Amino acid sequence: MKLAEALQERADLARQIDRLAGRLNLNVIYQEGEKPAEDPKELFKELDAASDRLRELIGRINSTNCQTVCDGKTLTQMIADKDVLVKKLACYKNVAMSASQTAARARGTEIKMLSAVDVKKLQKQIDDMSKELRQLDNKIQSLNWTTELI
Repeated sequence: MKLAEALQERADLARQIDRLAGRLNLNVIYQEGEKPAEDPKELFKELDAASDRLRELIGRINSTNCQTVCDGKTLTQMIADKDVLVKKLACYKNVAMSASQTAARARGTEIKMLSAVDVKKLQKQIDDMSKELRQLDNKIQSLNWTTELI
């Protein structure tokens, strides 16, 4: 199984567990003289099986990420780099948007707002980070589809 397939299955299992939790909550109480729509014991069995499989997959995915190396970095390090870059990029974009709002005067007599940062330079940094993020994400995705799960 490729790492990407395991990641997809992990996401499916997480959604399945959420749905099972909801179904359990709907069926743990029922009216006297009636039966629940679904047997909670069976739902718990499904939940336990999905949880066990998810635990196994997460362990194998983490092991694979720690042992897969590309350009001198493990996949775990590359994912950390991507996560940090996403956060940093969002901050830069927010700052650029705020700094660009300097023409909010209705009349010439109102106080003029000035930007404390060079928006053009900031936008260039945003463009560079966006390119870096795209390239990093492409490399991670490529590794996910070519790496066998440990």
